[in-house]
Amino acid sequence: MWFLIFVCVSMVCGVPIKNPPQDDVAAATDNVIAVQEKIPAESKGVNVSVEQNAETLEEFQDHIVQEGDILMPEDRNAVETLWLAGIVPYEISSELANREWEIQTALKMISDVTCIRFRKHTNEPNYVVFKDGRGCASYVGCRGGDQPIFFAPHCAVGNLCHEIIHALGLHHEHTRKDREDFISVQKQNIVPGRENNFKVKEGETLNLPYDVNSIMHYGQFFFSKNGLPTLVSKQSGEEMGQRKHLSPLDIKRLNKLYHCD
Repeated sequence: MWFLIFVCVSMVCGVPIKNPPQDDVAAATDNVIAVQEKIPAESKGVNVSVEQNAETLEEFQDHIVQEGDILMPEDRNAVETLWLAGIVPYEISSELANREWEIQTALKMISDVTCIRFRKHTNEPNYVVFKDGRGCASYVGCRGGDQPIFFAPHCAVGNLCHEIIHALGLHHEHTRKDREDFISVQKQNIVPGRENNFKVKEGETLNLPYDVNSIMHYGQFFFSKNGLPTLVSKQSGEEMGQRKHLSPLDIKRLNKLYHCD
């Protein structure tokens, strides 16, 4: 799993993430709407669950978005760091009060297997705020200030866990530079305009193997225009795109990233 860092210039959340990849995100105009067209699975007899695809289905207004669910700051010089001492303060907005159990469950999926801890926000300057929205999305890493994580009605606990892990500093697994040894991208089936969601990006892998089973990996039909696969695993018995649990390598990655040993 890889992640980004920008040069430290102002806000500091914690330890800077090392080894920055090249920033190859194209400039975007104001009020970009990133829409993932729903997979016409019924036309192909494919049963694709909302839980697997929720973080790529809906639109975000007033946010620059890449890869379906990664929010991009308009200030490209903003600092991106780890959360100090692996502690993430959080708030739950009033409109999500009735979903606190789901949020707590997603947080527990991470805290049960890592040294990362989530605490109710008091006076910390940097914290995440769980908000209602039209999709599931997060910034990557600690951005500073009150940082939103969007949790739409159709998002499941696993989708939210995926977004929280983005906020902790990890990107999508399927964009790793060594992915061609493990998956095949079916470019002919990708929704036009969404090809960049599948673009290989340079970045740190923490010297851990590629993980098709990662909760941070796209599923087989993500961003499909015709109900046919956009990603095909080269290995059998995989859970590609699962949003049910952290894989063993997900756990190792987070523990290594936050120096839990």
